[in-house]
Amino acid sequence: MMDRFSDTGAEKHPAMTPTPQNEAKLGDFAKTVLMPGDPLRSQFIAENFLDSPRLVNNVRGIQGYTGTYKGKPVSVMASGMGMPSMGIYAYELFNYYDVGRIIRVGTAGAINKDLKVRSVVAGIASSTNSEFAMSQFNIKGHLSASASFRLLETAVGAARGMGIEMVVGNLYCTDLFYDASGASVEWGKLGHLAVEMESYGLYATAMQAGKEALAICTISDHVLTGESLDAITRQNSFTEMMEIALETAILL
Repeated sequence: MMDRFSDTGAEKHPAMTPTPQNEAKLGDFAKTVLMPGDPLRSQFIAENFLDSPRLVNNVRGIQGYTGTYKGKPVSVMASGMGMPSMGIYAYELFNYYDVGRIIRVGTAGAINKDLKVRSVVAGIASSTNSEFAMSQFNIKGHLSASASFRLLETAVGAARGMGIEMVVGNLYCTDLFYDASGASVEWGKLGHLAVEMESYGLYATAMQAGKEALAICTISDHVLTGESLDAITRQNSFTEMMEIALETAILL
């Protein structure tokens, strides 16, 4: 990481925007940013849910937009895949763009037998096989990365008001998409709902910055049954989690 990014806090680097990864200027992002992994899902949310969306970042095709939802400013920007990518974009949004909260809206694989494909889950906490927190923060131990309770409580209320059943529990966040070890099944036996690749990096980064984060995911495949959905379906559907995140954004 570049030395000039070593300190946290936008107030310490008021001239840090744009950044090498983000061409937006300070003030271009709303206080709440929805963050899918896929840039095309970012575009889908902006074009289908936001009024007057404008593209504020397209470095590396990551696609960040700001518009309004029911009259309140909301932004959406992709994170890319994995904790290293999420760590870059979440760090910059929190520390250089004065974003107050990030809601991940992504996909996950079910590792709980009671979940079905297309179920919506929210991560109250995230376990990991990654060294992300120890490497990033130089801590001598294992960080328990958790969501913002205020954000989670608001999202649960929004889902309930919309008549959507959203399951809340722990996520397992892994560095490995192709994992020959079968470790995710074992995490499922410990009560974790689903496996994905970004939540731990998001939660840890938010905790360091003193900001809020929540991961809301739609089950796109089931590790235990082998059922899965195609890429286009993942990109252009899963609107329930998007609507829950947007309703949460305007309640805060």
